[in-house]
Amino acid sequence: MKLLEKVKLGAQTLENALAMAPMTRSRADSEGVVSDITTLYYTQRTSAGFLITEGINISEQALGSPLTPGLYNQEQIDAWKKVTKSVHDQGGVIYAQLWHTGRVGHSVDRKGKLPVAPSAIGITGQQHFTSQGLKDYETPQELTTHEIKQIVKDYGQAASNAIETGFDGVELHAAFGYLPNQFLSESANLRTDEYGGSIENRNRFVLEVMQELVEAAGSDKVGIKLSPTVYYNSIINSDPVAQFSPLIEALNELPLAYIHLMNSVFPLDSFPNYPKNTIETFGRISKHLVIANGGLNKESGEAELEKGIAKIISYGSLFLANPDLPERFELDAELNQPDQSTMYGGGAHGYTDYPFLND
Repeated sequence: MKLLEKVKLGAQTLENALAMAPMTRSRADSEGVVSDITTLYYTQRTSAGFLITEGINISEQALGSPLTPGLYNQEQIDAWKKVTKSVHDQGGVIYAQLWHTGRVGHSVDRKGKLPVAPSAIGITGQQHFTSQGLKDYETPQELTTHEIKQIVKDYGQAASNAIETGFDGVELHAAFGYLPNQFLSESANLRTDEYGGSIENRNRFVLEVMQELVEAAGSDKVGIKLSPTVYYNSIINSDPVAQFSPLIEALNELPLAYIHLMNSVFPLDSFPNYPKNTIETFGRISKHLVIANGGLNKESGEAELEKGIAKIISYGSLFLANPDLPERFELDAELNQPDQSTMYGGGAHGYTDYPFLND
């Protein structure tokens, strides 16, 4: 089974081709500091070839949802050091996913400050989960060019903090409608300066951030997650292939560890021009190792590896509910089912109490 074969990622050899996908779990405290329960959560899942953390806010400005962690002050860094040490003590490999939510937030959880975005365009047709319940999205504050360049530096500082903290590498969250994805989107980015207008300009922010991350973290220690066909959070492109192909070609010029591609997890009936298979369409362009993500199980994950484009498969909810997922795949054992009601927020229940096979 290719899923259980060793694979090389950057300078490291992973024990298998399963990655734990980044998943927001909302278990940090109000100051963005993770606790011992988060250390246990990641340590339980070190049988994965490697772990990618939940999105970690790169700055106070980056925060969009309550009880999500940060990596921009010493208390946050010290808390994550416990996680990386415990994971490494178990022989695991762990990357930090760096997160700026952009307009996907609400002022009630941002000390009264509006979210920021490439353009002053709010998300429609959805509501945001806040500490005060579901609320309609606000119109975000449009970023100035100076502020954009500062955010690029914030990403670099977060990457430096991650390496200091003991993470093996970092991943830019440029998917699912968050800030980098907003810059890439025609529906969210109406700028007329160097960061908008043309495809090249819309790609500029992501490429500048990736260059900054490489300089901060080092060669073969940086990945990126992209979701070219996910329209959640009001992200629309008239031609995803035209937008993302040159982006991936430009990323080929950087010394990256991988590119993490997310298939659409929503129906594409209303978007007939969107490619149906993100991995095949965009993975073929990449010179870097490709990680496939999005609704895959054991059989479909193995089938993706057999095609030869993806070398690693990342699993979200399956790893959430099955901390020993590689063993279960190997033995063809029954899988625990994830409890949707405990995915976001709460304590140990639905977080660290999913049973192992030998429990």
